[in-house]
Amino acid sequence: MDFIDVVENGLHVQIEITDEKDVRLVQFAPAGHERVYENVPDFSKGTRHFRLVEVQFTGKNHPYHHGSANKGSEPGYSLCYSSHKDYKNNFGRKLEITQQASGIFVTSHLQFFDGIQAVRSWTTIENKSEREEVLEYVSSFALTGLETGDVKKRDEDTLIYIPHNTWFCECQWKAHTLNELGYDATNWGNVKAVSLSKTGTWGCSDYLPMGSYVNKKAGTTFTWQIETSGSWNWEISDKYEHMYVQLSGPSLTQNGFSKIIRPNESFESVPCCMVSVQGDFEKSIQEITKYRRAIRRPNKDNDSPSPIFNDYMNCLMGDPTTENEIPLIDAAAAAGCKYYCIDCGWYDDGPWWDGVGEWLPAKTRFSNGGIKGVLDYIRSKGMIPGLWLELEVMGIKCPLAERVPKDWFFQRNGHVLIDENRYQLDFRNPAVREHATSVVRRLVEEYGAGYIKMDYNLDLGVGTDLNADSAADGMLEHKRAYLSWLDEILARYPNLVFENCSSGGMRMEYSLLSRCCIQSVTDQEDYIKMAAIAANCMTAVTPEQAAIWSYPLKNGDEEETAFNMVNAILMRIHQSGHLANLSPARLAIVQEGIRVFNQISKETSRGLPIWPLGLATMQKNIICTGLDSGSSIYLAVWCTKEDAEANVSVRFAKAECIFPTLLPTSFELNQARDSADTYELTVKMKARTARLYRLY
Repeated sequence: MDFIDVVENGLHVQIEITDEKDVRLVQFAPAGHERVYENVPDFSKGTRHFRLVEVQFTGKNHPYHHGSANKGSEPGYSLCYSSHKDYKNNFGRKLEITQQASGIFVTSHLQFFDGIQAVRSWTTIENKSEREEVLEYVSSFALTGLETGDVKKRDEDTLIYIPHNTWFCECQWKAHTLNELGYDATNWGNVKAVSLSKTGTWGCSDYLPMGSYVNKKAGTTFTWQIETSGSWNWEISDKYEHMYVQLSGPSLTQNGFSKIIRPNESFESVPCCMVSVQGDFEKSIQEITKYRRAIRRPNKDNDSPSPIFNDYMNCLMGDPTTENEIPLIDAAAAAGCKYYCIDCGWYDDGPWWDGVGEWLPAKTRFSNGGIKGVLDYIRSKGMIPGLWLELEVMGIKCPLAERVPKDWFFQRNGHVLIDENRYQLDFRNPAVREHATSVVRRLVEEYGAGYIKMDYNLDLGVGTDLNADSAADGMLEHKRAYLSWLDEILARYPNLVFENCSSGGMRMEYSLLSRCCIQSVTDQEDYIKMAAIAANCMTAVTPEQAAIWSYPLKNGDEEETAFNMVNAILMRIHQSGHLANLSPARLAIVQEGIRVFNQISKETSRGLPIWPLGLATMQKNIICTGLDSGSSIYLAVWCTKEDAEANVSVRFAKAECIFPTLLPTSFELNQARDSADTYELTVKMKARTARLYRLY
């Protein structure tokens, strides 16, 4: 028996290779925290079920009582050790473990990251046989033995965090026991899996492609993300009394996926990340934040974040004209914004939803030089001009839709798919990619845009079966073609800033966010409800990429304006609202908020998120989140419903309210009674107010 034993960056990963050449992942845990199992019956002893990967082919036996769970797969259970590599690259240490069965070679990739307690994992399958095989499922990461202690009580002392995510209500995590989710430790096996799955082109509607398993008894937390904007799955259940977690892209059972792998062809699974920490959910999110910063494309925008003005939310709402824009451009420049983005509607004289696709400027909206004249005016005010696009779709009334071949669009059973009066463009088609490239080229090279808000507002279900082995296969390959196109565009225009948007956060995930600088987190129009989204958004995206709206209302007051600004300052200010119509006092609060953001953003863009009072919910009255930079903590506190007092434990002895300084604030910082190293910040707050503090 041999072992591949890795202790890296606070993680201990041990892979066992038996004398029979079985490959088993027997340890994946924080270094120094070895998993110990108690009360294990004879038939469950050993690690023979701790398979490194699960792979299911059509027509192969499924030698396990499994139900809808993806466990006990074949050839997964027949794979035997072939070879492995262990080397260093630019990220850190890399393991590649290859197994084979009957000419099928399966390689598990485990990428470590220097200084980060996370592993990126994916699987490649190569068909070196003389026959074709049909793939139904492959895990990107599989870990058995999550529990610590008595396997008979494996459903106790455990919390599962579920990341609910929907339009207007993103990043709302709920913690449940396994029992509450329907899993009970009964006999030696369970065919029920606690699972999340998404089928569709919106990878983050219903749920974020994330999850977390907290073992309260052991004090450990596993948190993961799956990196795709399409279909995905994760599941937790048991194998012979040992708990397991598996992460994957699309599967046959959950998403209708199948893929023919012909001789000399290969397939690569969707990548994912797994974090394991000695600590709580918050600590695991801090590690995944470091990981997200490590994998994303280097860009100046994230290194030096700046505020964005966008004319849409609670402002022009899709009605841009030269006359509407000029006062807003002047006000945004005076407020201190760096980017100014003209949102939807610039390409049509009237209702535009079902006519999009050519992306030519409206003929009557813009006087004095047309759209280029407005963009030039933005630039003259010292800001970088931007435009909104929804480049992956074409409206049914777009003139171009009648002229292009049907193979430009998603199809099923020979019919072009229509959703909300729009077609979905298929980026596997070279002509579609050239069309998209020509649009971006025109906006950048002719109009002078330096910022593009790339929106996407459809969910086309399982996918397209045109030139695909299954509709889900067609969708996965389309998603990969779109990412490849995006890489080409960013290589051509390296300083172009791409904002990722999809009805807010319906594609808020890291296949896109490893490329795009900014994420539009939400379309929430109520600034009070925005607080719960803003407070939790750092679970899904780094703060410097998380664009949160701040939109002072026409008839608001100074506290409303300050609340709006606090929503955004710790993340990325997505400024909107009719700034030109604000009173001088309210405009001064906006200007102060942007000034504070500019002063602290380089520090907060390296900070790690904290939730001293727990994660936010839409029902909480007091919400609190912060960024810990090491030398200081920046803490936002909101009071959403009624007057209240907030008490927050901190490690620093000094505190100041850094925003708003133009409004009265009541707070005290005192040493905690039960600790010489802990202090308590007490804040007295009026209903519907918010404040930002610096602790140092």
